[in-house]
Amino acid sequence: MVSSQPFKLNKIELISHIHIDQKIQMDFFTSILNTIGSGATAYIYASRLRDPQTRPNTLAGFQLAESGAVPFLTNLAERASAERDTWLAEKLTIHAADEKRHGQIFAHGLKQLGKQVMTRAEMKQQTEQSEQKPKNPSPFFAKYYRDYDPPSLKAENIDWLVFMGSTYILELDASKDFARMARALSERESKSRNLQQSILSVAQDETRHAAYLYEAMQRRLSPTEVDAIVTEWRKRKIDAMFAMVGEMIKTGGNSRSLVKDVAPTEIEQPAAQLVEA
Repeated sequence: MVSSQPFKLNKIELISHIHIDQKIQMDFFTSILNTIGSGATAYIYASRLRDPQTRPNTLAGFQLAESGAVPFLTNLAERASAERDTWLAEKLTIHAADEKRHGQIFAHGLKQLGKQVMTRAEMKQQTEQSEQKPKNPSPFFAKYYRDYDPPSLKAENIDWLVFMGSTYILELDASKDFARMARALSERESKSRNLQQSILSVAQDETRHAAYLYEAMQRRLSPTEVDAIVTEWRKRKIDAMFAMVGEMIKTGGNSRSLVKDVAPTEIEQPAAQLVEA
C-alpha cells in the first residue's frame, strides 16, 4: 500500500544524497577534463614523434626522464629495505631496472637517427651562448607537485603515500601515452618499426608499475582511502596537463635542442634486441 504522505528525507539522508550527487558530478567533470587533457598531450607527443624534425628531441626527452628516475627509485628501494618492507623493496628494484632499460631504448632510437643526448656541460654551454634565458622548471611538475617543496620529494623524505599515489597516476597514464605514440610510427620502415615495438614494451612495463603501486596503496589503506588518494592525484594531473599544454602553446612548441650528431660508427645493434632485455 502506497502512503499518501509526501516522501521525506531526514537531514542525514539528505546530506548523504547531496554528497553522492556531488561526487558523481565531480567524477564526471574530472573524467571529461582528463579526456581532453590526455587527448591534447597524446596528440602533441605523437605528432612530435612522427615528425622527423622533432623526433630526436622527443626521444631525448624520454631518455632523460626514464634514466633520470633510476637513482631516485634505487634510493627508495634501499629505504624500503631498511624499513624491512621487502615486498616494496623488490618492486622498486625491478622498477629501477626497467627505467634504466627504457633509457637505453630511447638512446638507441636516437643513435639510429645519428643523434645522441648532449652532456650537461654541453647543454649549459648552449644556453650561455644563446640569447635565451635559462629554462624554467617544468610547468607540469611544478603544478603536479604544488604545495610540496623539493626537499620533501627526495627519496629519503618523501611520504610513501605521496610517492605511491602520484607515481601510480604517472605510470598508468604513461602506459597509454606510449602505446598511442607507438601507433603513430610508420610500420613500413625497419628502424621506425623496431622503435615502435620497443616503445610498446615500455608501455607494458609502465602498466606493470602502475599495478604494483596500486597494490602498495591497498596494502596500507582501505579501498575508500585509496580512492581518495587516486582522485586527488588525478585532479593534480589534469591541472598539470593543462599547464604543460598552455606552455607549449605559449612557446609555439619550440624548445632548446637536447641532441647532437653522433659518428655513424657508434650506431649499435638493432633496437628489437633491446626489447627482450
